[in-house]
Amino acid sequence: MPRVIGLAATGGLGSGYSEESLRAGVSAGADFIGCDAGSTDGGPYFLGSGQSKVSKAAYKRDLAPMLRAAVENGIPLLMGTSGYAGARSHVTWASELVREVAAEENLSFRMAVVNSELEAATVQGYLRRDRINPLGWTDALTPETIDRASRIVAQMGSEPFEAALDAGAQVVVAGRASDPAIYSAVPRLRGLAGGPTWHAAKVLECGAACVEQRLHPDCVVAEITDEDFLIYPPNPAMRCTPQSVAAQTLYENADPFRFIEPGGVIDTSNSIYEARDARSVRVSGSRFAPKPYDVRLEAAELVGFRSTAMGGIRDPLVLRHLDDFLTDAFESVRKKVAQSMGLHDGTEYKLGWRVYGRNGVLGALEPEVGGSTHEVGLLIDIVAQDQELARGACAIAWHTVLHHPVPGWAGLVSNVAFPFSPPHADLGPVYEFTMNHVMALDDPLEVVDITLEDVRA
Repeated sequence: MPRVIGLAATGGLGSGYSEESLRAGVSAGADFIGCDAGSTDGGPYFLGSGQSKVSKAAYKRDLAPMLRAAVENGIPLLMGTSGYAGARSHVTWASELVREVAAEENLSFRMAVVNSELEAATVQGYLRRDRINPLGWTDALTPETIDRASRIVAQMGSEPFEAALDAGAQVVVAGRASDPAIYSAVPRLRGLAGGPTWHAAKVLECGAACVEQRLHPDCVVAEITDEDFLIYPPNPAMRCTPQSVAAQTLYENADPFRFIEPGGVIDTSNSIYEARDARSVRVSGSRFAPKPYDVRLEAAELVGFRSTAMGGIRDPLVLRHLDDFLTDAFESVRKKVAQSMGLHDGTEYKLGWRVYGRNGVLGALEPEVGGSTHEVGLLIDIVAQDQELARGACAIAWHTVLHHPVPGWAGLVSNVAFPFSPPHADLGPVYEFTMNHVMALDDPLEVVDITLEDVRA
């Protein structure tokens, strides 16, 4: 029976892993190394700005052992959502780092660079042909939303990875991709296209997150056949259990048994999780049902610039009537910003605040351990059309709250302790996700471009 061994180096490129674990995974007979190289976990900023969350040093630290292991052992290295958000600028940055590492390590190979960022005009064309539909409670997509987007990416499936490998690539640096697509491509090319392949890919995507207690980000190995898959960490200090593997299967999914991919649905409703030994788990009974092909669209839109201020409040007179105090204080902020800057909340800028340290169930304040004193954290959030306006409004806000009158107290007051000087900080451009839609395709490759190059030491 055909068997493919997949090695996930870590759950996120740049988060680290043990090189000893990587070597052990390769020694177990790995047919390929995969790594999810990005995420939406950090929010829309990274897609909108084109910047990576991960530093160049951290990215290269993780990339070098993977690349060296793949080339020295003659196996593929597949990376998806490269550069963190998977837009063209991210993929360009990531592929440049691959070239840097190759030069430093004296490595030669054929590389495929796969992009899935879309021009607004392309998405408009699909919209006009009624090929785009919303997901969940998302509103229908409009031409105006498309035009306002800073960047739009399509979450590719496994087919672009397969096409790159078929074209002779050993290293694939891909843009925004489904996480399981990274790990299903090689098994599918070798004839393993069923449920165990896709279920194993779903578990592999986060690296050692599928172990019982992850001591640190690390590698995990899956041995895949058409009937089942066996999964285990190469690090002997960790272990997989039926519960930990099942828990990873449920991770980041609304439906506990059905996980939708571009070309089909992973069905785990009849999956059986069995401990093969103290550290590995065998999973059988998984299925994959093909469906019409579509890709999820993600987009980020620039909505303004942010300044914030953070402080702590301990005054018992303030805490006794905290909600009323803050409501009144920020109403005063609105008036002062309107008078001083000519800006109105909700139109020219947005004012927000958050209180940390409350009891989430009863709404009471949490006492300090060993005493009755209370303290809460206050975060002031200002978003305006440019950074200077946001900074000015934020300065008015923190100063107003600092000295706002307190019921039950006569004379000048100082209500908030600020840990930093200046109390406010500029956080720069603010983006919002504006697309959560699927776009129907006739061909899985029609919204990607694949460029091949020979990287020579």
